[in-house]
Amino acid sequence: MNIKMDTSGFVSALRKKAGEIQAATRPAAQAGAQVIYDQARLNVPVSSGAHFFYGTSYQKTGKRYFFSPGNLRNSIYQVYSKSNSGENKATYHISWNHTKAPYGFMVEFGTSRAPAHPFLGPAIHDKQDVAAAAMKTKFLGLVK
Repeated sequence: MNIKMDTSGFVSALRKKAGEIQAATRPAAQAGAQVIYDQARLNVPVSSGAHFFYGTSYQKTGKRYFFSPGNLRNSIYQVYSKSNSGENKATYHISWNHTKAPYGFMVEFGTSRAPAHPFLGPAIHDKQDVAAAAMKTKFLGLVK
């Protein structure tokens, strides 16, 4: 008695499904990142007027920097990280541009003289479930 089984169709379908999963990974991760990014931009304090930042080298150089209201909010970004991503993993970084808003760290974490006004940490903490749901919805919408 001989029993034969042809699994080529199954293997082909499995490969196709694996390709769909890999293709859905990055858009799903971006959907979650978007939730955190949007919340961070809502959380960040915006001054009512323009302000100066003196930086750590002010005493040596006397240089001060002028910033318009909303500068920190406008410097928040999200970017896909090629170096931290792979075939089955997609990573997005959300932060503020340190060149455009060098004082962002002081706003987020405070200083010895000024209290913290965190905006990025709370966005991650408060919206992690919403971000996970957005990723799941996007992923399931792309993988049939």
